[in-house]
Amino acid sequence: MSRKLTLLALALMMGFSIGLAQGLKKRVAVMDFEDKTGHGGWHIGSGMADMLTTALVKSGKFMVIERQQLDKIMKEQSLGMSGAVTAQSAAQVGKLLGVELMVTGSVNEFGEKSSKVGGSVGSSVSKGMFGLNKLGVETKTARVGLDVRLVNTTTGEIVAAEGFAEDESKKGVDVGTDDFNFSNDTRFDQTLAGKATRKAVNKIVDMITGAMDKVAWTGMVLKINADQTLMLKPGALGGVKVGDKFTVYSKGEEVIDPETGLSLGSEESQAGTIEVIDAKDQYAKAKILTGSGLKEKDLVREK
Repeated sequence: MSRKLTLLALALMMGFSIGLAQGLKKRVAVMDFEDKTGHGGWHIGSGMADMLTTALVKSGKFMVIERQQLDKIMKEQSLGMSGAVTAQSAAQVGKLLGVELMVTGSVNEFGEKSSKVGGSVGSSVSKGMFGLNKLGVETKTARVGLDVRLVNTTTGEIVAAEGFAEDESKKGVDVGTDDFNFSNDTRFDQTLAGKATRKAVNKIVDMITGAMDKVAWTGMVLKINADQTLMLKPGALGGVKVGDKFTVYSKGEEVIDPETGLSLGSEESQAGTIEVIDAKDQYAKAKILTGSGLKEKDLVREK
């Protein structure tokens, strides 16, 4: 085989494998983390949520709901953005957003400690030493600690929960002052606290990637047309493409726990099957293959 043919074959194989790897993208939303550090003015909880949201988008593995959409739903549901929400309320918000997974959590540690060679030690873990210049040979260490929970919006169950604690240190004659701002990613990433936070965020992305295997991809019927076609979401941005075939399910009556008053989900019944005939960025069009009782808000799942 000639060199050109070999390269062409490799390119085709790589393109095919990339197409398979992309597949259907599941959707995720990140709520503001609850700030338990006492640094309310630093906006740590929302800042870390923003960093995680950006990291998830850059990973290219998920459809990530924009913060503005999440804020709107939270306000409509009369829920604060402090992150102090239950798994059930997070699941409810997730259903309204149309995502499979909601990320919630809390920031428990955020600060620095400095130690000088030869004696004095100054500690500021979760109290902060930003704004103070330290002279002499010293070691400065930043520590970030978070607890993260991932909620399956279909079942309301916490599918994963984990704690993360990361440190970053530097040593020198004049360690200097860390001036950080969550709104400036590049600048914050250069600080000790920023580097420690980035380590934690990267591990949370890995956690979410693994947990998504336990969550089923779900779409939704948007509209039933008179010509035996329907509109559904997501579209091409979510990995839906022409030729994909799905099963449509109708939700039955919601089951409520009489002791707690919490929703336990609802029974589902198969309503029909569909095949995608056109895929736009945000939505897709499909023809109905089987079934006659399909309706708006029915669930769409892989066959």
